[in-house]
Amino acid sequence: GVFAHLEMLEARAHEAAVKQEETEQQEEKLARLKARVQELRLQRDELRAKVDLQQKGQLGKEGVVSDPAQPSARAVLEWKIKSVKAMLQVFYLTGISGKLTKRGVCFCISTAYEGTYLDSYHLDLLTKAEVQIHRHSVPIFIPLEQIAKKYLQTDIRRFLSVLSDHLNAYAGRRYQADQLQGRFSNRIEGTLQRNSLCNLLVFNYNVSSKSKTFPFNARLLYGDLCCSLPTEVTVSCTPDAPASLAETAAAHSDLFRRVALHKAFCSFSSAEESVD
Repeated sequence: GVFAHLEMLEARAHEAAVKQEETEQQEEKLARLKARVQELRLQRDELRAKVDLQQKGQLGKEGVVSDPAQPSARAVLEWKIKSVKAMLQVFYLTGISGKLTKRGVCFCISTAYEGTYLDSYHLDLLTKAEVQIHRHSVPIFIPLEQIAKKYLQTDIRRFLSVLSDHLNAYAGRRYQADQLQGRFSNRIEGTLQRNSLCNLLVFNYNVSSKSKTFPFNARLLYGDLCCSLPTEVTVSCTPDAPASLAETAAAHSDLFRRVALHKAFCSFSSAEESVD
């Protein structure tokens, strides 16, 4: 029993020694980390001081004296130019490109639909004390003034993004209407009616059933001007048409809401060929 008690005491002593050694190592590591933190803080403060001196020296060379609390007009302009350069890099892959001009920046917004590049629109901005639209090629029916009033002075990135959404949606709607007229003119009765914004389309087309042809009337309303698919669709057939065509009209109406207009007609033609 005595030997067992001594062994237990030795084990406890060894365990206590190991714990003490670990504690000392942790304290040393903590002390080193605190010293490193202090060193990094000193380097940060020195770098901040150097940057402040360089900025003040640059302003002094240019003969500009300003209150640090009230940045000068030139400092604000330089900040805007830097922001615009950064923004150009961000938008490069989104169909929006631009270049700096003597008085501001000129943007080019390229539109596309399903991988097909369409038109490009230009926007020349003046970036002085207040950002202003100098000239542009945006169609008059695009709500440019409302978009500018909401975003131009506070968030130019958002302004360009919203304007791009409007232009791409308009280009997509117009592209679908052109494709329908060009590729399916044999199925369209009369003239496809559309307004300048292409957010309202009305047309008549024929549907074959049991070796007979029946006229259908379609009215597509695009309530969301940033979308290339309609929000409201009405498809109707003549009263003397078979009852089964009412179901066809409902199916067509649902398809117009989900896929591009010309693709919907491709689907109709394929279905009718299969039935024949």
